[in-house]
Amino acid sequence: MKHQLSRFILGSFVAAGLAFSGAVALAQNSSAPDVPDQSQGARMGHHRMNPDAALAHMTKRYDLTKDQQDQIKPILTDEQQQMQALHQDTSLSRDDRRAKMQSIHSDSNAKIEAVLNDTQKTKFEQDQQRRHEKWQERKEQRENPAGAGTGQEPPPPPPQ
Repeated sequence: MKHQLSRFILGSFVAAGLAFSGAVALAQNSSAPDVPDQSQGARMGHHRMNPDAALAHMTKRYDLTKDQQDQIKPILTDEQQQMQALHQDTSLSRDDRRAKMQSIHSDSNAKIEAVLNDTQKTKFEQDQQRRHEKWQERKEQRENPAGAGTGQEPPPPPPQ
């Protein structure tokens, strides 16, 4: 009987310790800053990744040669620097900042396309189009969260 009681108490302490350490780990994890992983960055477009990660993604995606990589990296680095400077510029309105970002991004894309061969360029342009369409969808969802003005009616409320 004493032996069973000792096992029960020891088991309770172990369970409590595991529960406490799990709670501590969860609390530490939830207080960590949100950092998107590279795969998420890759889906968002190359200008949101650091130049090395963007180049690695593009090299894999478009099968870039070493010469192409050497030409594209400075384009990505310059784009990142311009974007960072733009984010720090508080003198521009939100619309002006957005227009300038689009201009920087378009300029970088044109420079990148000039380095690509025809097959790579086609794939790159398709990827850019797909990103633009997804951006448009997200924009429409933000502007019309219930489907207003999109020809879609929100679902009816559940019956009571």
